[in-house]
Amino acid sequence: MTITSRDQQIKGRNSYTFDEFLDRRANQDWYKHDPFLKMALKKYAGSQYEQIHNKLQDFSPAVSSKWNTLAESAARPESRPYMLHFDAFNHRIDRVVRPLETHQLEKEVFGEGLFSSRMPSWESFAKRMLIHQLGEAGVACPLTCTIGLIALLEQYPNEDIPELEQILQHTKEGLDGDFAIGAQFMTEIQGGSDLPANVLEAVPDGKNYRIYGNKFFCSVAHADYSVVTAKISGTDKVSTFIVPSWLPGEKEKEKRNSYEINRIKWKMGTAELPTGEFQYNGALAYPVGPAGKGVAVAVGIVLTLSRLEIGIACAAFMLRAAREANLYGDFRIVFGKKVKDYPLSARTLKKIENAAHRTAAGAFKIYDLFLRLDQPLNAGIPVDQPIELRKQLFNLRELVLLQKICATNEGAEVLRDAISVFAGHGVMEEFSSLPRIFRDVVVNEQWEGPRNLLLTQIYRDIQRVADWYPPAEFVSNVLAGAPQKTIDRFAEQLTDLLQRPVCGEVSEASMEAAEEWDMFCDSFFKGYQTIALEELEC
Repeated sequence: MTITSRDQQIKGRNSYTFDEFLDRRANQDWYKHDPFLKMALKKYAGSQYEQIHNKLQDFSPAVSSKWNTLAESAARPESRPYMLHFDAFNHRIDRVVRPLETHQLEKEVFGEGLFSSRMPSWESFAKRMLIHQLGEAGVACPLTCTIGLIALLEQYPNEDIPELEQILQHTKEGLDGDFAIGAQFMTEIQGGSDLPANVLEAVPDGKNYRIYGNKFFCSVAHADYSVVTAKISGTDKVSTFIVPSWLPGEKEKEKRNSYEINRIKWKMGTAELPTGEFQYNGALAYPVGPAGKGVAVAVGIVLTLSRLEIGIACAAFMLRAAREANLYGDFRIVFGKKVKDYPLSARTLKKIENAAHRTAAGAFKIYDLFLRLDQPLNAGIPVDQPIELRKQLFNLRELVLLQKICATNEGAEVLRDAISVFAGHGVMEEFSSLPRIFRDVVVNEQWEGPRNLLLTQIYRDIQRVADWYPPAEFVSNVLAGAPQKTIDRFAEQLTDLLQRPVCGEVSEASMEAAEEWDMFCDSFFKGYQTIALEELEC
């Protein structure tokens, strides 16, 4: 048989393409085409909305297209960060090698000056929520850590150490157009989240210190400056320090500040983010905050902001998952109908979108409380403010913890459901970003305290303040706007659980109480998110 034309060559072959879906996905503007995000921003930004809206109209195309392409490329396995310990002349340099795409993305993202005093808070928030839709992308954790470092320096200025003011300027406003990146190195091999177990030693050196010892889990290993917890020689209390990665004039020479990066860890998610193990051999460190109060300072300021940002990131992850699952459900035809036209699939798509909107609404509402409160970052539960302000600050503290554990847990469920909409294609790494973002959200669940640690913290917090903030009043304030029947039910459950052995010795009764506490926290926080969503939609 003679083949006479191209049409005959392909006759009988499968000519199916995904081009329609790919075109629609590529043409999505993550802000312009998201009416929910615009609605939420309009409510909370108030009189600044039009100005911020116009800024986001210009900003969003870069995130949705160029930056997304860079993030996808940098996420490939062959692009993972690695260490180059020595140069050609046997000098120890500990260079963290990252792909050019990550360097470009990082430069452009940080070049936005997201933490500058010139940028309105809600503009920064909205831009970060769009950036988080990229997944980790090598920039999400650096942004988060930089926020904490800036807040720490602003909370505890020290004119005796002018280097700290320069570091603040470098990270917040930039120096000659260069914006520095921050990190936070607190975890040690023997303690994990147990910061009082730190053994890293800070030896006095004039007004500064020299750091000796090992930090075992150091994300943003390529950062310019890091917040480091250590114990001053001869003390048993943790203090906080800022450690520059290079001293002035040494970065170009790749001569680090008397420390070594032993290796880069291989993580299941956030793979574009270099997480290392550090060995300090007398690194110069600047003290920041009150000596011996490092745990309260680190948790009350640095980790609080990280946990807050993780909640924002989870909302962003879910918004992207909902968008892409809906696009695919409206495109893919199986057994003669679109995926979205099957009741089971329609239910899944609705569940994903509802969770995304509820989580995003909650993130907006918590951030609004954060902005409205006077000095909301405190080293411990405040005792010197007026009682009503103390209660609001306590509400914020617990809502940040609840959001962190609940949004990350539900985020993994939402990403898994979104992947299922794509069926077999859902697990194909080159087909969609959802598998990568799924791994990122699972890792985020472990950052800044795993679930059981934070559940314990919330329980103990509520017990500790019960003499001036009764549990029923706490429930009523947090769930303001909910039906009274709902408030009464949660207040009764909380009052009962506080009398149960949730944090007691291991027994059948304590494990049962612990299980009920876990479920209570999840449903209680979803109640808060539901109120936030209803406030947007009314």
